[in-house]
Formats: sequence, C-alpha cells, structure tokens
Amino acid sequence: MEVANITPAIRLPFKAFRIKKIIPDISEKMLIQELKTLCDSHLVLRKNFGEVPPRVEYQLTGIGYKVMPIIVDMRNFAMAYEKALKKIK
Repeated sequence: MEVANITPAIRLPFKAFRIKKIIPDISEKMLIQELKTLCDSHLVLRKNFGEVPPRVEYQLTGIGYKVMPIIVDMRNFAMAYEKALKKIK
C-alpha cells in the first residue's frame, strides 16, 4: 500500500473505500487481504457494526501508530534508492 498517501486517511476510524479512493488500482480482494493481514498483526483494529448493509470501520491500534514513522521512513528510503539507481543506469 502507498503508506504516505494513506497516512492522512488513517488518523481516525476509516472505511476500506477511503483507501480504495487513495489507491484506485488496488483490487477489492487485495485491499481486504491487506487489511486482514494488518488486523491479524494487531496493527489495525476492525470494527463490524453488524448492520445491513454491512458497515465496517478500521482504526490503527497503538502499535500501528508507533510503527507508522518507521514504515514512512522505509518508504522514503525505497523511493530515494530507486531514484539513485535510475541515475546510475
């Protein structure tokens, strides 16, 4: 996922469609799989309201908030590294 683009969307409880708007190329299946992985890792909390139609919200856990700066730094490094490699080629 594009972490830096998603960061503003996850400051409050959010719905999957907000991320889908930020990353339009992600498939619904992949988005749900990624959110499930984040929930299983205790980085994101999933709240199901048990309504029809289904309403589900996600929110970063305390650990999720703590790891975000590391993830953003890793993304920034990857982008700088990619840019440096393009200059070498």
